Amino acid sequence: MKRVWMSSAIALVLATGACAENTSTEVDAGAAESANEAAETANETRLAALVQDDNETMAVSADPQEYDFPDGVWRTVEQDDLLYIETDHGMIVIELAPEFAPQHVERMTTLANERFYDFLVWHRVIDGFVAQGGGSRTNPSHSTDMDRVPGEFTMRRDPNEMPIFETQDRVINPRSNPSMARAGFWNGFPAGTQAAALASITADGRVESWLLHCEGAASMARTSDPNSAGSQFYITRGDAEHLNAQYTVWGRVRAGQDAVNAIAVGTAGQDPGFTPDTIRSMRVGSDTDFDGQVTVEVIDTNSQAFADWLMAQGEGGEAPDVCEVDVPVRITE
Repeated sequence: MKRVWMSSAIALVLATGACAENTSTEVDAGAAESANEAAETANETRLAALVQDDNETMAVSADPQEYDFPDGVWRTVEQDDLLYIETDHGMIVIELAPEFAPQHVERMTTLANERFYDFLVWHRVIDGFVAQGGGSRTNPSHSTDMDRVPGEFTMRRDPNEMPIFETQDRVINPRSNPSMARAGFWNGFPAGTQAAALASITADGRVESWLLHCEGAASMARTSDPNSAGSQFYITRGDAEHLNAQYTVWGRVRAGQDAVNAIAVGTAGQDPGFTPDTIRSMRVGSDTDFDGQVTVEVIDTNSQAFADWLMAQGEGGEAPDVCEVDVPVRITE
């Protein structure tokens, strides 16, 4: 990707009481895996329920990457669908997905336009898992007083009107729903779905689909009540498949994942001496008072050019797992 300028950051909170689970059956005590693996498994289980509880700009520190694709296979993202989050480590640029999560996208853009997130912090950050924000430095449980947003964990789509390029079989959620489904890409977003072929036998001609919690997913925190999202959100710092179809993904990082991964690790109010990083600002690209816009182009993941490129990334004639694919993106100032 070409040079990008940075403008804001995000964070989320976890309710430890609601998240606690018995992990003894998930860790094989006799396996030769190290204590590190056991700790990671316990950490993920404990965090399975996520809850809400003008500065100089900086350039994204990423090497430009050139792609040999025809010009006609690039999709330019409208500024209405871009969210710019300025952090202490650079700008994060997120593409919104109103087709999958219209109410969550509206909530995030409304709060961004109201400057709600400016100078709040990343109050809970867990390496390899998530960076969560929207709480304040003095009150990690800080949230908007607006009505709660109902869950938009999945949506029903007509495969003919809204195609997903299916590339593999994949478990829906290894903890809450181990059933097999399909996975692939929608507009450059990793997505899970019932097979498109099933639409021919459903009453409405549609199938259930959802966006995946691969690294770089922007999603909403909530309590154990599935319809309790307020203002706290998170960005994944790794593959968090145990959150798939259980938490609402409303966007995806298109630039600045290195900034997400550099956010200070710790939990405000729990880790002694932890100083959380700040969300300097959050702006919608179409905000007339914002002058840090960049042009974001994403490869058309339904194109033959992408299909050929994807197969070249895999081995043995198979495409790689969707969460291992760095979907081509071009960023220009």
